[in-house]
Amino acid sequence: MNDKKIEIKGLSLEELRVLFLEIDEQKFRADQVYNWMYNNLVFDPAEMLNLSKSLREKLDARFSFTSLTKVDEQYSSSTDTKKFLFKTFDNRKIESVLIPDKERNTLCISTQVGCPLDCKFCATGLMGYKRNLTPGEIVDQYLLVAKEVGKDTITNIVYMGMGEPLLNFKGTVRSLEIFTSEMNKAVSKHRITVSTAGIPPKIRELADTNLRVKLALSLHSCFEDIRSKIMPINEKYSLADNLDAIKYYLAKTKSRITFEYTMLDGINDRDEDLKGLVRLCSSMPSKINIIPFNSIKHMDPDGFSGQLESTPHERIREFADKLRSKNITVMLRDTQGDDIAAACGQLAVKAL
Repeated sequence: MNDKKIEIKGLSLEELRVLFLEIDEQKFRADQVYNWMYNNLVFDPAEMLNLSKSLREKLDARFSFTSLTKVDEQYSSSTDTKKFLFKTFDNRKIESVLIPDKERNTLCISTQVGCPLDCKFCATGLMGYKRNLTPGEIVDQYLLVAKEVGKDTITNIVYMGMGEPLLNFKGTVRSLEIFTSEMNKAVSKHRITVSTAGIPPKIRELADTNLRVKLALSLHSCFEDIRSKIMPINEKYSLADNLDAIKYYLAKTKSRITFEYTMLDGINDRDEDLKGLVRLCSSMPSKINIIPFNSIKHMDPDGFSGQLESTPHERIREFADKLRSKNITVMLRDTQGDDIAAACGQLAVKAL
């Protein structure tokens, strides 16, 4: 990769220290490079001025400090959302989105090129799947955006972009280890969320890492048959199995789960869906993110995907209010960035 140079982004601090010993450099030099990259957003060894000239030349010759290349960005003048298009070393394309809110700026990052899950409401699934991103490619999305907009601008990171994070478990966990390192002053682990369509064995494995980041489950229905129609992965990993794994995660991390719920007209917005959500959310520490369905027509979907429509806004508000009346914590997410195909469920690149 990268002319056989070692990809330095994506290495943990301990791995970097071992690498420096292998090239006859002291461990504290690894700490200095780590600090330059993650806290000062400096990726050119020539600019790492507390290193000797000989070491800077050695780093430049042996290591690659570039995992991704930004090729484009789009800006939504109506919501201030920014979508970034990145190119990988093998010319694959991925997207990341910076989403502004009242008291936060959230960066939504990708973990795969495309996605293998084929969730019917999601444009990424229509891309197909090419490969997992490396830890460096995951981390670099944050680093490159932070360098452009300012590190202090980004307050939250969500693994909700292209791909299923838990199907790239190694890359996801290694990137989380970098973000949550004591030496990394980027974003607090309490402001990092991993979103999953539901891979129970990996949910338990993530709990056992003790990373203690937040977890969100793409729920979208409390009924197995409806969820399977919306999300084919439910045929392999049922909602019941996922909820058992979620309970394990909550017990290990002492946190609460976020259920993501995309509102689909006539499919999951009925009164029985309300009752199911009340039962579920009353059984464990949780909150619900209610999300209007965002059109995926830019991907020319057919079949069931092509028939989907969003629940009317009046019904969405009524749905949220009825949940709140049952003491359920509800976040009603406004659509942001749909004018540039950057809203939830819209990320896709036709040419992979």
